[in-house]
Order: sequence, then structure tokens, then C-alpha cells
Amino acid sequence: MNERWLEDDMLKLRAPEPEDLELMYAMENDTTLWSAGNATLPYSRYTLRAYLEQSRQDLMTERQARFVIELRSGECAGMIDLADYDPVNGRAEVCIGLLGKYRGKGIATSALQLLCAYAQGKLHLHQLYAYVPQWNGESIRLFEKNGFLTAAVLKEWVHGKDGFYDVLIMQKMLQ
Repeated sequence: MNERWLEDDMLKLRAPEPEDLELMYAMENDTTLWSAGNATLPYSRYTLRAYLEQSRQDLMTERQARFVIELRSGECAGMIDLADYDPVNGRAEVCIGLLGKYRGKGIATSALQLLCAYAQGKLHLHQLYAYVPQWNGESIRLFEKNGFLTAAVLKEWVHGKDGFYDVLIMQKMLQ
């Protein structure tokens, strides 16, 4: 049996390398992505370099794992994370972001499918979940297409430029 975790014909998910500093800098400082998460300030290259140097990419101790989405061409399209890893209850949060020019090409779908298969088959997680702003129809469709269902709506959960927005908790049972 061929166990090629975290890769398919389109892309592979891999651990961040020091060479990924500019990718991380571009993503963390893309203010259009901030309302989908909790970012309120830009990150410096210094801070991101320190993260890359200090991260052991150890899911058990750090309770998170960050993956670079690398296309077969060698281009890096974005990142996908497992966060708030809870081995006792068998769950983790999924966070995904792509640089603008890579959106709408099936890359996020492929990356999410790989991460779900890895979470189920290798990590033996029971479920994955994501917080998705209700205004982000593209992300809602991505998660729905990959078997995530809306489990709850957090009313006026995040503050954006034009006020407060609801956030969907989307959940996928793996086992």
C-alpha cells in the first residue's frame, strides 16, 4: 500500500522552511485576510523569522501544525493549519489561506482534502472544525464541498471595517 500522506498530483503540504519567510510575511500582512481571523496588527519579518527558527512543528507540544501549500511547479500558494489540537477529544481547528492569484483554481479544495485524510488516517482525529465569517461565501462553499456542516452561528463575533459580523462554526466528523 502506498501511504503518500499530504501530497497528491496537484500539490503537497509540507512544513515551513526559513525560505518561506516572504510567503508568511505576505499572508500574515494581507489585511483582507484579517477579518477571517484574529489579526489586528502586521507581523514583522523579525517576528516571523523567530517563529520559523523556534517552531519545532511538534503537534503534541505546540498543539498546532502549520503546512505550506506547495504546488508541483514549486510555487507556494498559501498555508493550511491544524490549530487547537485536542488529542483527548480527537479534534482540531482548520485554518486555510491562499495568496490572491491562487484562489479559484481548486488548490484550497485539494489542500483541505489532503489535510482531512491526514487528520483521519494518520492522526486518528474524530472531527475537524473551522470558524468562517458569514460574509465569506467562497470559504463556506469550500468547507461545504468537503463535507463540513454548519454546527452553530456565533452572532456578531468578529469586528470588521463596517461593523460586527456573524461567524459560522463548520464541523466535519471524520470517524
